[in-house]
Order: sequence, then C-alpha cells, then structure tokens
Amino acid sequence: MAADKPRKLLAPGSRAPDFRLPRLDGGAVGLQEILANGPALIVFFKTTCPVCQFTLPFLERIHKAGTLAVYAISQDDAEDTREFNRQFGLTIPTLLDSARSGYPASNAFGISSVPTTFLIERDGGITRVIEGWSKQDIESLGGQAGAQVFRQGDNVPEWKAG
Repeated sequence: MAADKPRKLLAPGSRAPDFRLPRLDGGAVGLQEILANGPALIVFFKTTCPVCQFTLPFLERIHKAGTLAVYAISQDDAEDTREFNRQFGLTIPTLLDSARSGYPASNAFGISSVPTTFLIERDGGITRVIEGWSKQDIESLGGQAGAQVFRQGDNVPEWKAG
C-alpha cells in the first residue's frame, strides 16, 4: 500500500491529478505531457506483485500497437524496476513513484492495491479504472488500441485481485 492512510481511489468521471515523475530512463515527465497527443493508459505497479507480473506483459502488447500511449508507474526504486522491465521484456515508458519520494502520484490517485490501471482522456478525465486483473477490460482496451492482446495458448483467467 502506498499511502499512510486509506484514500479514496479515483473513479471514472473524476479528473486525473497532475503529476511530474522521474522517468526510469532519465529526465521527468508530467501528466499534461503524456496526454498532449491523446488518451493514455497509466498503470501503477510493484515489482514483487504477482498480478502485476502477469498484467504488465499484456499491457506491453497494447503499448507495442502504438495507437494508445501506455505508461507504467513503479512504486519501487530504479534498480528493481529496471530488473522487472528486463525480466518481463517491457518497453513501456516507466516512471518512478517510490517510497523515497512519498508516493506522490499513487497517493493523489488513491492507490491502495496494484496493479491499478487508469484510462485518461486528453482532457484529463478518467474514463476507466481497473483494479487488479480483468480479462474483459484488458481485451476491451486492446480493441480500442487495435491490439490483439490475447494469443492462442495464453492461459488467461477472467479476474484476479490486485
């Protein structure tokens, strides 16, 4: 859990809070820059979370389609996050929202479990929130992005808690 005290998770219809976080590959980026070219999928994760380890490779398939911006926000340090991305073959742009920084973005979004995924429109409005794993929601996002998320042989459960 990122927050010291429980916060209410932002829901569809809410406005996404602005943030500026360090990029894993250097520099920093803010939400307004992410949304400048259109909607974006933002996923909060921890490297040790089994459901995150399951989910992020499927989000990588959406990212590789190139039609919907996907950003991962790690609640871990740079070293552990680099190893996670290497291990799971991720090229998704990754931002750092760690304990050292006080989890500013995680707290602003009300994150209490991971993975938690938000679809944020260009105007900053949140149109979808997924806590944990939902096959139906990920498939729908893939369809929106023109990506075939699931392939023959993928063993994909309908739902997993985060």
